[in-house]
Amino acid sequence: MRSFTTFNIQYAHRFYNFKGEAQYLHGHTGILTIEVEDTINHGVNMVFPCNEIKKIAWSVIQNFDHALILREDDPLLPAVLAVYEKQGIRHGAPTNTMKGEAFSIDLVTAHPDCRLVVTKETMTVEGMIKMVYHLLKDKLNIAKITFHSGDNAATQEYTPIGSHDRCPLCGVAMGKNGICPKCGYHK
Repeated sequence: MRSFTTFNIQYAHRFYNFKGEAQYLHGHTGILTIEVEDTINHGVNMVFPCNEIKKIAWSVIQNFDHALILREDDPLLPAVLAVYEKQGIRHGAPTNTMKGEAFSIDLVTAHPDCRLVVTKETMTVEGMIKMVYHLLKDKLNIAKITFHSGDNAATQEYTPIGSHDRCPLCGVAMGKNGICPKCGYHK
């Protein structure tokens, strides 16, 4: 069975070297849905608490929300960073409170202090799905990711990797030490 959660994110990007309207800097409202698959945890009668899926995924997804997403070879990138430096906001500002933890994997690097995400590939709906999966595959038992952005949409199904040991009292994944990180239940 599956549990899922949905995120609405706002972002700006462009398709560098693309010969169409998307070559211009523009913004989108994106809708990201993450489906998690496992057996039903009989203690709480659910696969995985949706609010916990949201919390785990949001720690990563938050970096894409209200962010500028540019490919690493885009000539706008150094220009944007230079303006942020001149403005004194490249390394953060007191008003920048909507940020997740920085991350860097082969496909993408988040710079939350300046609301910037730098990608290896053009940020398409397919690219977003690929990045999110690689960022969350070790944290959630992902079965499917769907991303809608404007008129564009894509979906990818995955073979979930095993089953996670979950707390019988609150349903969250048990810690490696056999203690629930949410309610403190000891196995």
